[in-house]
Amino acid sequence: MLNEYLIVEKSALPDYFLKVVEARHLLESGACAQVIDAVHAAGISRSTYYKYKDKVLEPSQLTVGRKASLMLTLNHQAGMLSKVLAAVSAYRANILTITQSLPIRGKASIMLSVDLSQLTEPMDALTESLDAIEGVENVRLLALE
Repeated sequence: MLNEYLIVEKSALPDYFLKVVEARHLLESGACAQVIDAVHAAGISRSTYYKYKDKVLEPSQLTVGRKASLMLTLNHQAGMLSKVLAAVSAYRANILTITQSLPIRGKASIMLSVDLSQLTEPMDALTESLDAIEGVENVRLLALE
């Protein structure tokens, strides 16, 4: 089933895919009560909306992704791993595995396998939160299962 999907950066897509997502947000939020109003506000036709509405999804709408692999680069400071784990826990994600490298030139990399089944926010909110921690140099989502 998953071989039917691709993950594509937004900038590589035609703009009407993003407008389909925008129209869906307008309908779901209640800002527009009818499809005709939402598609006019988004600047697409009804036929474009209906053609792609079930085919263009944001990562937060995917139900197949229940595990993720993350790679983080951390400054070698006492308590850094603890801060990362606390942030992951705050989003109700569950750590499955942790692999940490030896620090080289004051930097260490860690690989986290995370269970997302109880995640309280979208995955990008978790990665942004991790990236905002002082001493975290880089956060990369390597895989989503």
